Amino acid sequence: MHKKPRQPAPAPTRRPFTAALLAGALILAPLAAIGPAHAQGGDPELASPFTPRPVVRTKSDMVVAANPLAAEAGHAMLRQGGSAVDAAIAVQLVLGLVEPQSSGLGGGGYMLIWDPKTKKLVSLDGRETAPAGSAADRFVGPDGRPMPLMRAFDGGRAVGTPGIPALLAEAHKRYGKLPWATLFQPAIQLARDGFVVSPRLALLLKGLTPQLKDRPDMLALFFHTGPDGSLTPLQAGETFRNPAMAHTLEVLAAQGPDAYYHGILGQDLAKHLADSALPADTPGGAPALVTVQDLAAYKVEERDPLCTPYRQWKVCSMGPSSSGGIAIVEMLGLLEHFDMKGLGKDSPTAWHLMVEASRLAYADRDLYVGDPAFVTVPKGLLDKGYLAERAKLIDPAHAAKGPVPAGVPPQKQGALYGPGWQADIPSTSHMSLMDDSGMAVSFTTSVEFAFGSGMAVDGYVLNNQLTDFSFIPTSPGTGLPVANAVAAGKRPRSSMAPTIVFDQTGKPMLLVGSPGGPAIIGYVAETIVAALDWGLDAQEAVNLPRIVNRNGTTALESGPWAPSLKAGLEALGQTVELKAMPSGLHVIKRTATGLEGGVDPRREGLAAGD
Repeated sequence: MHKKPRQPAPAPTRRPFTAALLAGALILAPLAAIGPAHAQGGDPELASPFTPRPVVRTKSDMVVAANPLAAEAGHAMLRQGGSAVDAAIAVQLVLGLVEPQSSGLGGGGYMLIWDPKTKKLVSLDGRETAPAGSAADRFVGPDGRPMPLMRAFDGGRAVGTPGIPALLAEAHKRYGKLPWATLFQPAIQLARDGFVVSPRLALLLKGLTPQLKDRPDMLALFFHTGPDGSLTPLQAGETFRNPAMAHTLEVLAAQGPDAYYHGILGQDLAKHLADSALPADTPGGAPALVTVQDLAAYKVEERDPLCTPYRQWKVCSMGPSSSGGIAIVEMLGLLEHFDMKGLGKDSPTAWHLMVEASRLAYADRDLYVGDPAFVTVPKGLLDKGYLAERAKLIDPAHAAKGPVPAGVPPQKQGALYGPGWQADIPSTSHMSLMDDSGMAVSFTTSVEFAFGSGMAVDGYVLNNQLTDFSFIPTSPGTGLPVANAVAAGKRPRSSMAPTIVFDQTGKPMLLVGSPGGPAIIGYVAETIVAALDWGLDAQEAVNLPRIVNRNGTTALESGPWAPSLKAGLEALGQTVELKAMPSGLHVIKRTATGLEGGVDPRREGLAAGD
């Protein structure tokens, strides 16, 4: 517990940076429409340029993460004798500073850890929870319809109880080798001394200025205000200091997670939300907000990892409260009935089969998956017989006509559920790490929308993960409850899918995950097929065009590959929409000679190792 009164944390400062900026023009993609509309959702973040990368090869260890400063911090921990978990913690702490649009202390995540000593795969759920007193109609407007997304952010309505500090502490307690405080030093130094704003952070601040300018916390952190009141976001190449976050990190380093869940940092968070609360007569009601009691009650959950054979490999991912793992494993179980290797990456039929498997997996995911403490997710979704029957619905020669219905898996238990509606436009980051002992970490972390709720406290961004719940508690037409409806203490359904694939000897041979909202499922499944069936190296697999079908229109990434692949898919009956698809896949593939790192060319990450 914090014993001494604390001075207010200093405000962030900036100074011009005169060194040469990174070469290359930025491409600003149009902002996706924000608000309840298209069922496929918008892009999670604006698109950066596609910058080709070579595969990175190392002998014994590797860190692959979304920002070079973060990857280098993790690699530094490995060089000091730290474990892959130590490195992951250092990476996350730096990401929360240098990539605040995607993750941080105010968010949540899922971590898969392979312990080579015990030969055990541990799955930790650090997802946010809804505060006590949360009602199922939290996001229903006075007209009975889902409220507009940006209105759902107002007054802390969308903020869930953060899980990242607890998740990092739990992982360190089990698998850390270096002192807890040591892991904070790179982030503290960068926050105190400053770091150069990356092109991607500047791109997002500029592109989202129309939304962020109405959020006072964002203006205080990330914008300059001119004498005339004009607002200028941080610029690429500028040096940004965040002493408020440095102070937060110093408190956490010295006092551990108790400072957050039982001490001064949690008190700051709860007070800031209370001070921002909506008036009681707000249309749609004033929601319950995260309190010190919610923080004190928060716990990381250890889940059974979701593992299934895929040809000669074993694929393991995150189980519910995430829907990502179950949908990916279902997709692979469907594709196992087709000769993906024989078809190869240049065959439109191979991509068509992935699209059709995606439709079926998303249909089941959307209907059945929610927090397992509140809903019973049918185990039969991964039953081999069930998947064989579902695979018969896939026509290799023609696309399904319209959305496909969810299946009826065996051992289906509990209540019937109906489809809901959620915004599905999160912002996220993924890292993959392996140390020289063979410990492997696949870790996906998020604040949901870009810059989360648009609220911040003590220098870090607060999530808006509660908008991952269904905005409607009952399904229109049927009146059935929605599996992903809001409830007090419940974890919203996620699509995050940190994944580890094991070879026939039982050793990790592929670590993969991505941001992208619900599209994560398609991104990760495609990359697994590319690495396993098509034998691509880690970078080649990440470089492939993105394609996803969430049981509607097929979304295909714009690019030089698009015209021929689009034509091939349309010849098979697909309705194809070209769009930017800014995945953030970060991959490690183990080979006979060492490790390969794949860094998504759509972002600005780095693979580092020895």
